Amino acid sequence: MELHCKYQVALVCVMMLLPAALCYSQGFTPSRAAYYATSDGYGTPSGACGYGYYGRSVNNGKVAAVAGLWRNGAGCGACYQVRCKNSRLCSEYGTMVVATDYGAGDRTDFIMSPHAFKDLGQNPSASAELKKYGVVDIEYRRVPCTYAGYNVRIKIHESSNYPNYLAIIILYVPGTNDVTAVEIYDNERHEWKPMRRAYGAVFDIVDAPRGPLTMRLQFSGRKDWVQSSKSAIPGDWKVGASYDSEVHV
Repeated sequence: MELHCKYQVALVCVMMLLPAALCYSQGFTPSRAAYYATSDGYGTPSGACGYGYYGRSVNNGKVAAVAGLWRNGAGCGACYQVRCKNSRLCSEYGTMVVATDYGAGDRTDFIMSPHAFKDLGQNPSASAELKKYGVVDIEYRRVPCTYAGYNVRIKIHESSNYPNYLAIIILYVPGTNDVTAVEIYDNERHEWKPMRRAYGAVFDIVDAPRGPLTMRLQFSGRKDWVQSSKSAIPGDWKVGASYDSEVHV
C-alpha cells in the first residue's frame, strides 16, 4: 500500500511538471544553430537573397543564413525567434533573426551573424562560452516581422539596365508573409505582366513596360493580390534607388 502511494505521488508530480514543459516549447521546432564571422558583427552584404546592404544591417544586423527554411528564395525576409537550450547559459527569449542568406551547416537550420548569436546568451560571459561551442542546440519558431515607419519598399537591383531590364528587391515585408508572385501593369497593352523570381528575393522582367509602374504582390496563405495604391516605380527609375510601394499587408 505504501509503495502504491509513492507511485501516486510520483504521477502527480509528473502531471504537474508536464504542462510547464509543453508550454515552454509550444510552437517551437528543435534544431541546431551556428554562426559565421564578420569584422563588425553584422551580416554580409553578399547574401544569396540579393539584399545587399539591407541584408547586412536590417534588424540591427541580427540576421541568419538558412537552408531548410530557404524555400527556393521565398523564405528570404522571414523572421524567427531562436533560443538555445542550455539553461545555464541561454537567455529565456533568445533572439529574433531575419533570414537574409542561404547557408547549410552541420544539421543546422540557422547560421547566424555574430550580433544574433551573441543574443542567445544570458550575459556576455555566457555568450562567449556559447561561441566556443560553435554549434548549439536550439529551438525556433516563426514570428511576425515588424518594421515601424515602413511600408513595403521596392529597391531597383544593381543588375537592372534602364529602360529594358528591370530587377527589383522587395524590402520590409511585415508579418509572416512570403512574397510568392509579383506583377507589374503594362499601360500600353492594358495587362498585368508577371515578373520572374531570378533568385532569392530578386524579381526581374525583360522588356519592362514603360512609364510609371503599378505593382501587385501575392503573399503566401492568400489567393488575392495586394496592389500598390499608386505607381510604385517612377517612369525614370534609377538603379540602386528604393521607392515606397504604399502596399499595406
